[in-house]
Amino acid sequence: MDIVGFLKSQFICHLLICYIFIVSGLIINFIQLFTLILWPINKQLFRRINCRLAYCISSQMVMLLEWWSGTDCTLYTDPESYHKYGKENAIVILNHNFEIDFLCGWNFCERFGVLGSSKVLAKKELSYMPIIGWMWYFLEIVFCKRKWEEDRKTVVQKLCSLRDYPEKFWFLIHCEGTRFTEQKHQISMRVAEAKGLPKLKYHLLPRTKGFAVTVQCLRNVVSAVYDSTLNFRNNENPTLLGVLNGKKYHADLYVRRIPLEDVPKDEQECSTWLHKLYQEKDAFQEEYYRTGTYPAVPTIPPRRPWTLLNWLFWALLLLYPLFKLLINMINSGSSLTLASFAFVIII
Repeated sequence: MDIVGFLKSQFICHLLICYIFIVSGLIINFIQLFTLILWPINKQLFRRINCRLAYCISSQMVMLLEWWSGTDCTLYTDPESYHKYGKENAIVILNHNFEIDFLCGWNFCERFGVLGSSKVLAKKELSYMPIIGWMWYFLEIVFCKRKWEEDRKTVVQKLCSLRDYPEKFWFLIHCEGTRFTEQKHQISMRVAEAKGLPKLKYHLLPRTKGFAVTVQCLRNVVSAVYDSTLNFRNNENPTLLGVLNGKKYHADLYVRRIPLEDVPKDEQECSTWLHKLYQEKDAFQEEYYRTGTYPAVPTIPPRRPWTLLNWLFWALLLLYPLFKLLINMINSGSSLTLASFAFVIII
């Protein structure tokens, strides 16, 4: 196949994948809107339904990682902890170095059956974003403005509302608050020096207040903290576009299970504990760069078929009317209609 033909076929694949995701996502958002009538009648039923509806959206992105690009994800963890994953509520601490680290976090959730109910601490602006942002709204995701004086009351209220959540859930949190870059790292380490905190080589300083409040509000509901460190082999720098193009990456995820009773209750002590945790994460990162492995048993959790089956369902449902519409337009012979259709699709 020549380069022009390859680009055309790749462009068409991108269009079809995006079309399925956008249209199915908007349909699901619309259904979620109608589930609001259940909230005052049966809140737990509302939650269970929205877990399944949210899975229909988020699993499409995981499908791209697992099945479309075929990215391998090796999990390094203690065998005793492995058997507890997916069977308990947990707070998952993720490093924030890569464009797709959130997607690998979702993949971790999917392999253990908690993708639909997984929670995050997200920027308020994301709640206005169609599909994923609206999906998160119905999942009772905790949104914040990153102004702690304004956020604290709202965050506490939202977290406490999860105490009676009917599904097993993981609360995913990037304590660094933003993705790692060299410029941000330099600024962060100047702050560390000014505050007398230990410097980090591979992470930004963690923002401790959000984590401390999360632990405080979910204590006796969440069983453990999963300290997770993600890296990619061969110095790969994965991107969403690379995944969409079907490029295969090789991810290594190190997870330590820390019982929640080992995390201090006092906010200041919890802050100190988190800083110490990030020093340990730095050491794990150092070892990975030196040896290419983590100090734990490697395993590959089995890939479940549901992400692929969900995508195939929406593809069969949505592609037929699209192709039928396109054929009718071609048969109409109207250049203006075809040009308008092409313009809308490309946008």
